[in-house]
Parts: sequence; structure tokens; C-alpha cells
Amino acid sequence: MPRYPHRFDGDGPHNPFPGIKVLERKLGHAIPHRLGSNEGLDMPHRALRERFGDAVAEHVYGYGDAEALGVRERLSRQQHIALENLLVDAGADSLIALTLRAVAEPGTTVVATAGTYPTFGYFARGHGCRLVEPAYRQAPGVLAPDLDALADAAQRERAQLVYLANPDNPSGHLHTDADIAALRKRLPEGCWLLLDEAYGDFRDDSRDDFREDSRDNAASGARSSRLSPALSQALPGVIRLRTLSKAHGLAGLRIGYAIAEPWVLSLMMKVRIHYAVSTLTQAIAETVLDYPEETRAHIEAVKVRRERLAAHFSALGAEVLPSATNFVALRLESAEQAARVHQTLLGEGKLITRPAHPDIGNLLRITAVEDALTPGRLAVLEAALQGD
Repeated sequence: MPRYPHRFDGDGPHNPFPGIKVLERKLGHAIPHRLGSNEGLDMPHRALRERFGDAVAEHVYGYGDAEALGVRERLSRQQHIALENLLVDAGADSLIALTLRAVAEPGTTVVATAGTYPTFGYFARGHGCRLVEPAYRQAPGVLAPDLDALADAAQRERAQLVYLANPDNPSGHLHTDADIAALRKRLPEGCWLLLDEAYGDFRDDSRDDFREDSRDNAASGARSSRLSPALSQALPGVIRLRTLSKAHGLAGLRIGYAIAEPWVLSLMMKVRIHYAVSTLTQAIAETVLDYPEETRAHIEAVKVRRERLAAHFSALGAEVLPSATNFVALRLESAEQAARVHQTLLGEGKLITRPAHPDIGNLLRITAVEDALTPGRLAVLEAALQGD
């Protein structure tokens, strides 16, 4: 079994402020008279109401549901994940930091691919962990986290945790579920696998066709999408992270969720910020989740744009890496060329992503939004690919 800090061996610590929503559920009745929570309940919010309307203003007075039950119930129904296997927090980034606080003590070793999503390394170093970074596996048409190298490093360094983004950011590479299962088996018994699935909604195998579901209809009057069974499970020794930032379009509100065994989530709850997800954010997330067909239509549109972008740049001679995400990644001839293109576009007010890590400095990542397909928008990059 993966290790966790010994300070969690006992019953506590306990959240001293679980919140009114949690208390109401425990008591089995409403608490309409909130006289002790020191919230700004008398604030008239005239300016706020004038700008955003009464409906929005009503959500800002009180602390959010610490358990985010409404969001979890919708995710559970739509993705067929057991309710007790879900924890909602302020985005996948917050969940990365929360995972490190819960299972990796300062001074322990963690492993991640050199150049993968850099926020993990940022948090790991800030938490006082020792970060070991095996290189990507690179070949023509391939830029992928090297699962063998990750497993070997974890064994050699006696790692506490291995981080893997799947699909990967910034390469877009997707490992199969069988690949992930094999990696988990190769890790030391006491090592965790932190599986960042922030882009998982854009996997071609991520969802079955929409279908009528009586449970979802009873709850929301809407049809739901269903994750394939392998993506709906809480896996031993694995903490899976997902987000509503990308496929659901809620990046500015910061909300995501973890999937893990209940006892693991209980560890994370011991070190979690009480009201990490606001009342307003939860209400908006519940509304978006009540209309899953809109999300599904968005996902399909992103995939179409992704393929159009890939075809366009391939026709110009670029090496376009396979992507299971909402972006395409181009591997240019050199880091110097990629830097020139990136800086020139930035000077024109056009932001694409160039990874900071020197191992993959020749990579450029372009999000598959309609603006990227506007003729001439990326003329500097097109010219560079054609040798102009």
C-alpha cells in the first residue's frame, strides 16, 4: 500500500468549520437563521446587483458547500463514478498541491517527466520535495512520457509519488489504460501515482455516445455522456485529477475533482482549505453539468478544429505530434527557431505556448480555438515553416 505521512495515523485533524450545508445534512433540516457564521449577510450589494443581477448576488453571501455535494452528485450520475470516490476542489492545480500536502512529506522524492506540466514541479519544490525528472521518449512523430524511465526512477530513488499527465501537456500524447495499469504495477509498493487527466475529455475513447439515462433525467431533465468503464474507476494507489476548465469552459472559476478510494480522499480532506470552491462557482458548475449535450458539442467542435489545425500545419511541412487534447503541438527544427516565432507572435499580441524546459524548447503548442484558424493569424509561424 502506498505510504502516507504518519501524522495522519490517528483520527484527526478535523475540519473545525465544515460549513452550514454540511451541518444541515447532518441535522436533517434547514438552518434559515444564520446568526453565528460572521458572513456579510446584511451587505446590500447594490453595485454587484446592478452589474450582474440579483441571481448572481444571492450566491455571494455565504460560504460554499465544503463537500460540493451538488457537483459531486452530477459527476457521479453522468460518469458512473461512485459518489464516495469524488472530491471537488478549486481546479486541478489546487488538487496537485492538495495531493502533495496529503501524501508526500517535505524531503521525500517525487518523479515527473522533464518538461511535462510545470506546475507539478513548482508545487513539489515549494513543498520541499526532491524532484527527479526522467527525459521524454523522443522519436519521429513521438514525444511521450517514458513510462519505463518513470518506473525505473521511482524504484531507484525510492520515490513517494510519480506524476503523469495523460493525455500529456504539452505533447498531447495519450497512453492507453493498459499502459497506465502496467506503470502502476511497476511502481514501488509505497509509491503513489498522481494521474493528471485534465485533458481526458478530449480522448477519442473517453465517452460513449449520448444515451437516455433515467437517473440523469430524473435529476436534471437532460441526457448525459458516459465515460468508458476504465475511466470511471478509483484505482488502488492512484489519485486521478480532472477539471471543468477545458471541456466545460469554466477556467476562470477554478473547479476540478479528484477520483480516488474513499480513505485516500479522507486524507486529502484533512489538509484541504475549508471553502475552496465558492457558492457561485458550485452553482455555475451545477448548471453547466445539467446540460451535458452542450459540453459534448463543444468537445466535438474542438476535435474538428484540432484536426484542421494539424492538417494545415502538416501541409506546411511541420512535424505535428498526435494529440488527444484540445491543442496541437508542433516540433520545430530548433529551440532557437521556436523562440523567435514565439517572441515575434507575442509582440503582435498573439499568445501560443512554448515550454520553458530546455529539453523541449523546440515545441510550440497551439490551442484549437477558432481564432487560431483565422487566415494570417499565425503567419509568422507559417513563414518560418516554409523557410521564409
